[in-house]
Amino acid sequence: MLLVDAPLVARREVARGMFVLTLEASGVAETVRAGQFVNLGWSPGPLLRRPFSVYKADGERIEVILKAVGGGTSQMLQMKPGEMISCLGPLGRGFDLTSGPRTVALVSGGLGVAPMPLAARDARAAGMQVTWVHGARSADELCSEADGDEVILATDDGSKGFAGTAVNAVPDADLVLACGPNRMLAAVAMRWPDAQVAVETYMGCGTGVCLGCAVPLVRGGYDRACKEGPVYRAADIEWSMLPSHLPYAISA
Repeated sequence: MLLVDAPLVARREVARGMFVLTLEASGVAETVRAGQFVNLGWSPGPLLRRPFSVYKADGERIEVILKAVGGGTSQMLQMKPGEMISCLGPLGRGFDLTSGPRTVALVSGGLGVAPMPLAARDARAAGMQVTWVHGARSADELCSEADGDEVILATDDGSKGFAGTAVNAVPDADLVLACGPNRMLAAVAMRWPDAQVAVETYMGCGTGVCLGCAVPLVRGGYDRACKEGPVYRAADIEWSMLPSHLPYAISA
């Protein structure tokens, strides 16, 4: 884990209201694994840092993806190239992509696209065939960047690609990795109990101290998403105790 001052290098829009920020953070970029995250802070900014899954890394730079959903993310999107962001990371436990499975399906919904480019990179390095299934409510909310031997797009309104949810569009695969809204991940758990899911949750410190990112477990008790997660076996999480566990349409 490193704490570095990372200058903002660039910003680009990859879907309606969804932006990628590029940061110069070589120490973090060299060691980050798929599914891990960074905690970012800036001045003047919110009291608490904000956690972001690392979207891409190239040895010198990292990228994070975000929407303006509150005051903090709105501030970030107003920053100019050259401004400094305090970057703590890499943090958390990422996807397990040790060799074994021959095929992997990456399943993302909305901002759940965040860890998938690194997952595609690491899966290929482990010799896997990669299928990426990305879903959103409509075509203009689909991330325009995707990386896979096969890419499947899905929209709830049928405006592009598969008409329906990303979960319903997933082909057979030896391993399923998923990130997205809790209700989507709960649907993944029903269909693929052994899937690895990256949980999106509020965090405070990002280092396991504040206990603000508790994840309820089926066996009882709680884990800390920032330390024991954010990646879990799908069936190990008690999804009914997490917010946004409303029904998510999956076919039989």
